Order: sequence, then C-alpha cells, then structure tokens
Amino acid sequence: MERTGTDGAIVFENLTKAFGEIEAVRNVSLVIPRGQILGYLGPNGAGKTTTVKMATGMLAPTGGRAIIEGYDIAADPLEAKSRIGVVPETGALYTSLTPNEYLSLVARLYHLDRDEAARKAGTFLELFGIADAADRLMNTFSRGMKQKVLISGALIHNPSVLFLDEPLSGLDANTALVLKELLRELASQGKTIFYCSHVLEVVEKVCDRVVILNKGEIIADGDIDELKDLTHQGSLEDVFSNLTSPGDLDEIVRAFTESVTGTAGE
Repeated sequence: MERTGTDGAIVFENLTKAFGEIEAVRNVSLVIPRGQILGYLGPNGAGKTTTVKMATGMLAPTGGRAIIEGYDIAADPLEAKSRIGVVPETGALYTSLTPNEYLSLVARLYHLDRDEAARKAGTFLELFGIADAADRLMNTFSRGMKQKVLISGALIHNPSVLFLDEPLSGLDANTALVLKELLRELASQGKTIFYCSHVLEVVEKVCDRVVILNKGEIIADGDIDELKDLTHQGSLEDVFSNLTSPGDLDEIVRAFTESVTGTAGE
C-alpha cells in the first residue's frame, strides 16, 4: 500500500477509542517528528495505554487513525509494525522460553538474519547483565530480568519508532540510567520515541516534549519550559498536579491523613 503524505514519524488523526458509552481516548491528534522523545503523561485511566495499543495495532480505533512512518497501522499493519519496537506496560513474555529462544523468535518474526540476530541478542543480554541466564526458562525470572528481555526484543530489529509504556518498571538504578542514556543516543540517530511514564523526574530529564492527557483528551502539549511558563510552575511534577489534580493537593493529603489516623471530625 502507498505511504500517506502526512509528515511526522508518528501521526495521530482524531484518534478515538470507545468502550461502550465510555470514550477512553477522544479525538487525539499529534504529529511527532523524527528524532523526538515525547513524554505522554496522564493520571491512571487517562487513556495512555489505550493510545499505545491503538498506535501499535493491538486495538482497533473507534475513530481516527494512527500513522507510523507514513503507513496507516490499520490499513497497512505489516509495513507499519515492521518499523515499531514496543515495550508494553505489562510484559507479555512467553515465560516457558529462555531469553535466547524468545529473542530468536522475535528475530524470525522480523525476518532477521539468524547469525546477526544471535549476535545482537548475546550483546544485549551481556550489556544488561543477564547473559548467564540466557538459557534459563523465564518463569524463574524477576520482574526486572523480564523487563530487560522485553527491551532487548523491542530493539533487536533496529526499529525507527519505539513505544515505551513504563519501561523502567522493575529495573535497578544502574540499568535505568543506561536505558535513559540509550534513549537519548537513539533519538540523536533519528529514532522517534513515544514514552509513557508516571516517573515525572525521568520524563523531565529525558523528553524533548510533553503531552498531558486527562479523561481521554489532550490538555497540554509543549516542551517542559513552555508548560512551566504556561502554568507558572517550577517543575514538571507541579505542572502535572496543577493540570490534572481534582482538587487542592494539601487538602486531599490532609483528608487522607485524618482518615488513616482516625482524627477526622475531631
């Protein structure tokens, strides 16, 4: 199928997903240029993971479309998906396989040369510090070890677009630091990264641009300095709270404290 004429490595055009009468994502439109790291933020239930699932072809949108490197994910899924690497929010690993077996399977799905794929897999597992577990079944692995294998699988075919949903989940501090530096390096090479996270300190350090979603709709879009100026806040954490908190933060904390300690109404 022909590529679309739309610019941008990732393009959402009025992307919408409804579950019955509930619209989890409503008319989300974005153009994300090549080489940009975009932080996609929102409270629990805002629609972040639903957006990622539509963008990567795991969920069909109710309306609108997602375009990856010029290919509509719904109309031309093989071309679009061949350009994508995904680390999902909840790791979907075949834990009855070993890391070597899993990465070999991923490589074959992308039609990679077997020897080159094996070399890459070995390098990734070595750099992540789990080479000694390369032939162990993953049903014995910790969450962090599984996350390292997932990230390796997302990178093995050298995708031009990465979708990362809470990628630091379960990782130790040193590995998280390596991953953050890796993302910066990949972006400098022209790769586009869609980064969902609740760890706002990391987003503030890593991302070039931030989009904040609330109740399925975009409520803010800009670089971090722009968002700070817009809301007159000093940090991304304060920006996020200012835009998405249902009420006064101090009052909410006080109410919770009184409920926990049993002092409410005294």
